Amino acid sequence: MSNPVLLSANYLPPVSYFHAIAQNTGTILLDQHEHFPKQTYRSRTHIATANGILDLMIPIQHGRKEHVAMKEVKISYDHDWQRLHWASIQTAYRSSAYFEYYEDEFAPFYERQFEFLFDFNREQLELMLRLLKIQREIQCTDRYVKNYEGLDFRTSIHPKKASLYANPKVYYQVFEEKTGFQSNVSIIDLLFNQGPQSKMYL
Repeated sequence: MSNPVLLSANYLPPVSYFHAIAQNTGTILLDQHEHFPKQTYRSRTHIATANGILDLMIPIQHGRKEHVAMKEVKISYDHDWQRLHWASIQTAYRSSAYFEYYEDEFAPFYERQFEFLFDFNREQLELMLRLLKIQREIQCTDRYVKNYEGLDFRTSIHPKKASLYANPKVYYQVFEEKTGFQSNVSIIDLLFNQGPQSKMYL
C-alpha cells in the first residue's frame, strides 16, 4: 500500500502539483490545519495569456489573528474577483481546443460564493482529478504535522521555487508562437489545450 501524499489545498494548482499526484499512487492528504501562508498557490494561480503569465489571486478576509489555520481562512467578496477571474480565463482560453468542452464544469466556481478557501480549493481539486481521469481518495489531516515522514509537497510546490517537474513534457499552448512555451502554469492550461489526453503529459 502506497503512503499518503501530503499536499496543501491550492487554487487551480500548477501542472507540477498533479505530476506529484500522478507519479505517486497513495491517497491525497490535504493539510487543513497548517497556518495559511501568504504569496503561495493556496490563494493564487498562474495562467498563460497573450501577454505572458497572469497571476490570479483570491482575496481573503483578514481577521485579528496573525496565524489562521487553512480550514478557517475565509474568502473575501468585497470586490467581484470571481467575475474578473472568469473573464481572464475565458479571454486566455476561449480559442483553445477544449475550453468549451470543460467550460460548464468550471463556471459554477465563479458563480457560487464559497465561505472558506479550503472548501473552494478542495472541490476544484475533486473536479480536476475527475477530468484528468486520476482516481485518488482525498482525505484531510486531523492535526498539523510539521515533519511528515512520508511524501510531503506542502512547501516544495511554491511560486518562488523551481518546479518539481524538472523535465516537463511540452504540449501545444494557444499563445506559444508569441510567448514561447510557458511551463508549470495552472493545470487548466493543460486541460483546455489537451483535453482527454492531458494525463499523458503528467
